[in-house]
Amino acid sequence: MPEIQITVPDGSFSGYLALPKSTPAPGILVIQEIFGVNKVMRDLTDGFAARGYVALCPDLFWRQEPGVQITDKTDAEWQRAFKLMQGFNQTKGVEDLIASLDSLRNRQECSGKAGTVGYCLGGKLAYFMATRSSADCSVSYYGVGIETVLDEAGAITRPLLMHIAEKDRFVSPEAQKQILAALGKNPRIEMHVYPGCDHAFAREGGAHWNAEAARAANQRTEAFFKKYLR
Repeated sequence: MPEIQITVPDGSFSGYLALPKSTPAPGILVIQEIFGVNKVMRDLTDGFAARGYVALCPDLFWRQEPGVQITDKTDAEWQRAFKLMQGFNQTKGVEDLIASLDSLRNRQECSGKAGTVGYCLGGKLAYFMATRSSADCSVSYYGVGIETVLDEAGAITRPLLMHIAEKDRFVSPEAQKQILAALGKNPRIEMHVYPGCDHAFAREGGAHWNAEAARAANQRTEAFFKKYLR
């Protein structure tokens, strides 16, 4: 599938685009992990397209290093990924995602409805898309640091689905309690905790992949998008 260019006031960046067999169709903005738009993210994007969505995964690290594609297989790659995450400007990143959402909606293949789904770093950014953007719905997989931005929760007016790993090494039990308490009363937010699962339990082939939990989370995501985008 082709890469497209997305323009913002201070430059432009690429996005991996995957198209369904039949269009026009709803859009899904796929938000990367800390490893860039790598094979895992491209496969996920292709998977959403295969299920009938116009799917777009933008390169959010472009200001530091365009075209990052690393894996989770070596310590050196993990260190590089953490360095990229530390240098990432979240505010600019959300602005890039909003521009990407607009680009996706404006494509002739897209019906105009569009949601977001993010993993890890992207899980937090999907939360921001629920609080700051006009996305029709958003899905967050094991977002890291959401407990630090719960003051934005009042801005959530569209459906948000959250998948939380009970044993997430990057989200403490106390942080999870804060998230569940702060967001649990909002009827627009649906949250699921996956017992015994560590961070990135849905990353197929990853060190903490849990087939059963991943299947349950992905089925919930599929039903969620079908409900709010179809």
